[in-house]
Amino acid sequence: MNNLLIRNARIASMQRGSKSPFGLLEDTDIRVADGIIQEIGSDLRAKPNDTVLEANGHWCLPGFVDCHTHLVYGGDRSEEFRQRLDGVSYEEISRQGGGIKSTVRATRSTSAKALTIQTLRRARRLLEEGVTTLEIKSGYGLDEDTELKMLEVADVVADTLDISVIKTFLGAHSMPPDAGMNADEYIDFVCQVMIPKVAKEKRADAVDVFCETVGFSLEQTRRVFEAARDAGLPVKGHVEQLSDSKGAVLACEFNALSVEHIEYLQESDVATLATAGTVAVLLPGAYYYLKETQKPPVKALREAGVDMAVATDMNPGTSPIASLLTCANMASLFFGLTVEEALKGITVNGARALGLEDRGEIAPGKRADLTLWDMPSPASLIYELNGYRPHTVIAGGKHVA
Repeated sequence: MNNLLIRNARIASMQRGSKSPFGLLEDTDIRVADGIIQEIGSDLRAKPNDTVLEANGHWCLPGFVDCHTHLVYGGDRSEEFRQRLDGVSYEEISRQGGGIKSTVRATRSTSAKALTIQTLRRARRLLEEGVTTLEIKSGYGLDEDTELKMLEVADVVADTLDISVIKTFLGAHSMPPDAGMNADEYIDFVCQVMIPKVAKEKRADAVDVFCETVGFSLEQTRRVFEAARDAGLPVKGHVEQLSDSKGAVLACEFNALSVEHIEYLQESDVATLATAGTVAVLLPGAYYYLKETQKPPVKALREAGVDMAVATDMNPGTSPIASLLTCANMASLFFGLTVEEALKGITVNGARALGLEDRGEIAPGKRADLTLWDMPSPASLIYELNGYRPHTVIAGGKHVA
């Protein structure tokens, strides 16, 4: 279906700068060739070898972008969920050997085949909602073999489902449970061994680090960012989730693609994001599961013109949510995003958080990642939880669901 003509669609283009809600285009046709949107207009004629798809007035949206996930992992942490409901803090669970460390042990002991089966199950749930691009982080191996295994599984997901998978190396996620070294020595390993390897072998597209009281210090984070820069990889940051560690400010110093979580980001630091052009990634699933009360400074971000993305943060401990639309709803109800901001957060701004300018909008020259929906309005996707699924999902011009 690479040569495709979609007829009579109501398009929510999500185009930047559009003056109409959702970038609305009524009664419109879309021509796709070689996986790229070639033309948008009325009464376009089919060309030889075109596959014609009648939209019948249904809504057409860009394929969704889930720009922050930890989709590859082994084990189960439902017992920790029970502990948190009993009042045990995330920090205490981590100190007891739970949290990330327990998932590391499980992921190391799970075969690549088993990890692939589990990850495909989660990825298919996202694809069913219209996700055509997703990011997958490593970070549950914390040793060379398992980190590489996780990145290889991410490649299999992309090949199996015919969607785009952006891989982020998150070796600096936590101290390994059996490190036999201190934190600075482990960061040496990440910076001197792993980052050069994943860069040289093109195993990852970006580098992330967990800069937090239960993660790594500001100075250790700086070393990771420097190593990534030297290796030619862009950076992202898990920052300001549990405290104001100034990780976001540091990330902007390195022109980070995104800063993620940011519940404790200070309003006085928002201008730094705007100047750097760094995307603020909101992760309401973790806010919800951790029963957090501190909210990201959405009003300040909006007023400063900082692009806001929304993602699932799909992970086994603090956001086991395989539904990007649920998280978009949470971003509106918990954080105060408008419906249009929430939808842009999972389309054009989600793409920008991954450094992708070729998708997230419906416009000539953009990648043909498209979804078709029978629903009253794009707002229906934010309003009604689990109410709608796209009847057609196209990724790179190919019908994938």
